[in-house]
Amino acid sequence: MSETFTALMIEDEGGRPKASFREIGFADLPDHDVLVEIHYSTLNYKDGLAVSGKGRIARRLPMVAGIDLSGIVRESRSPDWQPGDKVVVNGWGLSETEWGGYARFQRLKPEWLTRLPEGFDLAEAMAIGTAGYTAALCVDALEDWGAIAPGAGEVLVTGAAGGVGSTAIALLAARGYAVTAATGRPETHDYLRSLGASAFVERAALAEKGAPLQKERWSGAVDTVGSQTLATVLAQARYGAAVTACGLAGGADLPATVLPHILRGVALLGIDSVMAPHAKRARAWARLARDLDRSALRGISRIEPLSRLPELAGEIVAGRIRGRVVIDVSR
Repeated sequence: MSETFTALMIEDEGGRPKASFREIGFADLPDHDVLVEIHYSTLNYKDGLAVSGKGRIARRLPMVAGIDLSGIVRESRSPDWQPGDKVVVNGWGLSETEWGGYARFQRLKPEWLTRLPEGFDLAEAMAIGTAGYTAALCVDALEDWGAIAPGAGEVLVTGAAGGVGSTAIALLAARGYAVTAATGRPETHDYLRSLGASAFVERAALAEKGAPLQKERWSGAVDTVGSQTLATVLAQARYGAAVTACGLAGGADLPATVLPHILRGVALLGIDSVMAPHAKRARAWARLARDLDRSALRGISRIEPLSRLPELAGEIVAGRIRGRVVIDVSR
């Protein structure tokens, strides 16, 4: 193994976080029990905020960015992991309080690791990444609530062309749900239709402030946007519906009232992918292995080199990324 390797590091520059490439060595890594040779990471919206400097994601500096990784265990002081094991890591504070996946090697706590699900290779696992795993958590929550049923009522997905949205559409369609995609980009309709979307709603229509209770439409929803969009989705939810909230691309505020909840029994289900317990993670990955069509996975992802990350970070924050971007950390 090379003594040094490239990492995308966020550092303080004049009181502001700034990302740049740095050469680091094994002695620089955290003193955790498992050394993983990283093959792939991903680009999520949160990564885009961190790398572009548009958001203060890293809460301690310096910080190796990247909230996802897949790779192979090279050294382990833990009895749970052996050299050669293939692993996936999503969340657990990576890129926020713990060094993340934008490096060729990383030392990690053993409890953060998930064994690579059977049937996936390392690149496919990152084509799914936190976005796809979050989408699976959302679908699990909606089905657990019992508000949605195949062939009965529309299930809305906002931010449909993004990583969470794309995977959510594919998973819901595979289960037989009627999926409506919310997007502001008409050019993505064919792509979203290929994933299983059967109807579309204009993103701007959901972003307009309206009455606290509107015409009932959605039996369930996966919302990645937050703010007024989420408020509108709640106002349009059918009696007894459930809405999962997993993102804040439109803002962290929620300009809504309690009326949908107390008059229509609408449930707002918060989805946390960062600290989710292993039982939920295992169930979500099992759903992905069972329901996610591999051809759909190829259709929603592409592989880009680590060297392009600064450029790509700006694109995802600006809403110009479709589907999933897998980062090859060796390039």
